[in-house]
Amino acid sequence: MNATPEKTILVTGGAGFIGSNFCRYILEKYPAYRVVVLDALTYAGNLSTISDIQNHPNYNSRFVFYPGKIQDETVVSGIIKAENIDHIVNFAAESHNDRSILEPGSFIQTDVYGVFTLLDATKKYNLQRMVHISTDEVYGTIDEGQFTEKSPLEPNTPYSASKAGGEMQVRAHGITFNTPAVTTRCGNNFGPFQYPEKLIPFFVTRLIDNKKVPIYGSGQQVRDWVYVMDHCSGIDHVLHHGSIGEAYNIGSEGELTNMEITSRLLKHLGKPDTLIKYIPDPRGGAHDKRYSIDASKLTGLGWIHSYNFEQALEKTVQWYVDNQEWWREIVATEDYQVFVRRFYGKYLGEDL
Repeated sequence: MNATPEKTILVTGGAGFIGSNFCRYILEKYPAYRVVVLDALTYAGNLSTISDIQNHPNYNSRFVFYPGKIQDETVVSGIIKAENIDHIVNFAAESHNDRSILEPGSFIQTDVYGVFTLLDATKKYNLQRMVHISTDEVYGTIDEGQFTEKSPLEPNTPYSASKAGGEMQVRAHGITFNTPAVTTRCGNNFGPFQYPEKLIPFFVTRLIDNKKVPIYGSGQQVRDWVYVMDHCSGIDHVLHHGSIGEAYNIGSEGELTNMEITSRLLKHLGKPDTLIKYIPDPRGGAHDKRYSIDASKLTGLGWIHSYNFEQALEKTVQWYVDNQEWWREIVATEDYQVFVRRFYGKYLGEDL
């Protein structure tokens, strides 16, 4: 008879970039844990992203996948009861700023109402804890210094506003109903299996094919870059050691401008800077100048990031070089092609 698992975690959005890497992290680190994934399999969620987990001989009895949306109360409740879920880690989100400008309504449905549905289920079924994965973008932009967890939330795009709305649901549910939930806010992630619309995989996949990459303005926007496995370890630390009702920043002191990132990608791939095309910022005033977060609250609990940025970036670039069958299938889809044409077509023209 199999021993009862120490934890059974519902990972929503687990077929996406960060969620799938978190599943790998947990299954490898905790042999007694079970992971149950709920994913709507929208454009950014793909079964190919978790096929290695589903086919792994050591994970057969500890990994289950369900298709569905987090805003569907019936689906969420059914999974919790069927799988004896005791924890939720919520990655499910519409998560791309550029897409949020084109179609903001879907962001509200998933990032706000979906979070409410999960919180309600956490309360109803007396789950031990829900960890809600948010973003540093809820803070807005900062010229100097760093954001702490006490900084005001001042989102500047439909995406970051929807994430802030989800956080407010977490806060209100905790205060009103004592729902055991905690929030994390991380910087810009990069790593394997990231959908190729975000800066690093978008640029890498285009550069591999000698296509031009679009730099907004002069490319001086500053972001705090975090390797995805460092993010996963930070979430793991909050899951086990964070205090209910609190928020925790997850950062790795990896501040670089978009131009600096682009230069490193060109170097790693041996491509000329003539492949850079400077374009007007299609977000206008919504493009935040700088994100910077203070992660000392989490490091004070004993968490430290493990990966050297340069080595992690080189490893990431090589992953996209070595796994072209994964991303080429994605970039060939109609959804991806339509998005790129709608957002970048007038800027890249014949270089699209």
